[in-house]
Amino acid sequence: MQRFQRALLALMSALAITVIGGVSHFVSTTASAQTAGKTMTTASGLQIIDNVVGTGASPKPGQICVMHYTGWLYENGQKGKKFDSSVDRNEPFEFPIGKGRVIAGWDEGVASMKVGGKRTLIIPPQLGYGARGAGGVIPPNATLMFDVELLAVK
Repeated sequence: MQRFQRALLALMSALAITVIGGVSHFVSTTASAQTAGKTMTTASGLQIIDNVVGTGASPKPGQICVMHYTGWLYENGQKGKKFDSSVDRNEPFEFPIGKGRVIAGWDEGVASMKVGGKRTLIIPPQLGYGARGAGGVIPPNATLMFDVELLAVK
C-alpha cells in the first residue's frame, strides 16, 4: 500500500508541476495580451500604451534599435501638430539603446519593447527636450507623443 501511495503522490506532484507551468505560461501570455491598448505610467512620468505587443527579442543596453516613428506635440490630452516621421520618409531610424543618444523618454520607452511591437509613448518635458525645446519645431516644456515600432535589434 505504501508503494502505491508513493507512486500516486509522485504522479500528483508531476501533474501539479505540469499544471502550474501551464498556468504560468497562460498567465504571462494573457498578461501581455491584456496590456495591449492600456496606458501604463512609469515612475518617471512616461506613459506607455502597447498597441501591438511584439514577439521578438528585447533590446539589451548598447544594442542598435531599428525603429519607425511618428512624433506629435501633445497638448491638453490631444495629439497635436506632427513634427517628424521616419514612416513618411520610409527611412527607419537607428540608435543604441540606453546610451543617451536619444531623449530619455525614448531610451526608457523602447527598452522594454520586443521586436514587432508597436507602442505609443507620451513623453513629459523632463524626458523630452525640456525647457530648451528643439529646433524651433518643439517648443520649450512640450509634452510629446510618439508612435514607435521596433523593427529589429542588432
